[in-house]
Amino acid sequence: MASKALIEEPVWASWSDEQLLNLRLCDLHVHIQGTPLSQSIKQLHKELASHGLRFRPHCWLSDDWYCPDGIPGIAIPFYMSHPRLAKLELSQMLEVEGGTPDWCMRILRHEAGHAIENAYRLRRRHRRQQLFGKTTKPYPDCYLPKPYSKRFVLHLDTWYAQSHPDEDFAETFAVWLTPGSDWRERYDGWPAIKKLEYMDSLMTELVGVAPPVTARQRMDPLPTLRKTLREHYLQKRELYGLNYPNFYDRDMRRLFSSATEYRGQPAAASFVRRFRKEVRRKVADWTGEYQYTIDQVLKDIIEYCRERQLRLTVPEEQAKVDFTIFVTVQTMNYLHGGRHRVVL
Repeated sequence: MASKALIEEPVWASWSDEQLLNLRLCDLHVHIQGTPLSQSIKQLHKELASHGLRFRPHCWLSDDWYCPDGIPGIAIPFYMSHPRLAKLELSQMLEVEGGTPDWCMRILRHEAGHAIENAYRLRRRHRRQQLFGKTTKPYPDCYLPKPYSKRFVLHLDTWYAQSHPDEDFAETFAVWLTPGSDWRERYDGWPAIKKLEYMDSLMTELVGVAPPVTARQRMDPLPTLRKTLREHYLQKRELYGLNYPNFYDRDMRRLFSSATEYRGQPAAASFVRRFRKEVRRKVADWTGEYQYTIDQVLKDIIEYCRERQLRLTVPEEQAKVDFTIFVTVQTMNYLHGGRHRVVL
């Protein structure tokens, strides 16, 4: 009977999204133990041990991925603890950040980079500050990425190491830790190799050394979060949907037209709706922008096309390619205009 109780599904697992959204986070009563997530954490610990490191970050469920300043641990979003919650995350945000084993491990390694800095107070070191910069540099609301820079490693979303010295350190640690990354060969000739070589020597220095900071505080653990899932997603969508640029009429008219000569062509609004998911995913992969943010742009485009009764001006297959390029270029202009996702 006891073993049956351990695998019993929570009552909300069969609820509709509408029912589930009214539940408070603290009432989910989910845990890391016994989930695939626990196996990912064990894998992280195994990778640390393989380098002779004694440090093991503690993990807890919260409302997002992060490592609090000064705490040698990792907060993990609640949706990683149950397939039903991951499904809700997908329906609300159009993607599940960390939702595949590989993606989860990438984020865990990144957050472990922050956590080990906290555990050994590494950001105080002069050489660390020389190579990566100072932690006291303010975190930007946005930053201007340089896609072709070789001064930074590439690990999570494109150019994330460029956002702040602490993220540069965490990304470099993650590349160093990843099994089979072949970082010496991959980054040979890059200025970033100096950071990786420093990381390698630094971690060698810490082999067998107990971390001086061993506190196991947990910031905003799930049982203390009294907001509902609905409130949580309203806040999250507001954060990720802000300040996207308008699409200029001139640019849209290069792809679609309301001229009578195109009256027999497919409606542009219907065309965008049919390829919305595919375009959203491709542009997100290429630019590192959130699918939710891109989807808001596509939603605006559909409305724009519908109001003006626009139609395709070229064959559908060509329109599909041209439209994907169009949205990608606009997104890149947006990123180069000074805004980019800063989340971890």
